[in-house]
Amino acid sequence: MPQPVLDIVALRSLTAIADCGGFHRAAHSLAMSQSAVSQHVRRLEKTLGSRVVEREGRGTRFTPEGRLLVEQARRILAVHDEAVRVLLDTEGDTVTIGSTEHAADQFLPRLTAAVQEVRPGCRVRFRIDRSARLVEAVERGSVDVAVYVTEAAATEGTPVGGLPLTWHATPGWVPPPAPAPVPLVAIEDPCAIRRRAIATLAAHGVAATVVGDAGYLAGVLDVARTGVGVALLAAVGPAPDGLSPYDGLPSVTPIPMSALARPGADPETVAAAFEAVRDLLRPAG
Repeated sequence: MPQPVLDIVALRSLTAIADCGGFHRAAHSLAMSQSAVSQHVRRLEKTLGSRVVEREGRGTRFTPEGRLLVEQARRILAVHDEAVRVLLDTEGDTVTIGSTEHAADQFLPRLTAAVQEVRPGCRVRFRIDRSARLVEAVERGSVDVAVYVTEAAATEGTPVGGLPLTWHATPGWVPPPAPAPVPLVAIEDPCAIRRRAIATLAAHGVAATVVGDAGYLAGVLDVARTGVGVALLAAVGPAPDGLSPYDGLPSVTPIPMSALARPGADPETVAAAFEAVRDLLRPAG
């Protein structure tokens, strides 16, 4: 009986569903139709003879077999992509940089400049993701250098400083009078900055409730711009459009950040990247 073969393209669609949080976002990230992504999943299910993804309300969830397949798919794709890169030299000198969404607009340009200074002509690619997934990508070798929130990942990495955090809301926003809880907008759990916001307010005896959350920072900003609540955001660079710092709540201490490089990464490139992050996070004065 012939051995079943797992389709590489279908595996890539499956991991995109896991990384993006659903079929629609996966299709967008892969620049293909949602029906094509669905067909890829059905192809894998037919090969394995079991369901890997199930509908759950308006979302999806992986079955135990699906979670196992995602884990193996990442390993297969990492080996496949590395083999293509080495054998065909399709991208030449390329460095992939990973960053959390928090302050990514500040981290990525500085990291790019630092890498290209020590490797002129190098092509820089980006990956923005949650901290834990960035660490996994570095350990798999698909990301060369990543900067992330330390306590949001199991791997500590190299400490590079603290990311300053400030409350943000629409200009002129006023919270409801006590004893009503402060309405918060945050990234859905698990999120270290969400936990930091709630814990800080609780430590000062301020009641709070999450009135809006989203899987990604862009969604948090969209909700906060409606004026329904206040969000705890990175205070590096200018405030997001439509929002401004709000000083009517207890200040929050910076959250520790780490950087991690894949095994075998060029030491000079790693040193330059790490120093670029430290320079950005170094307290003024």
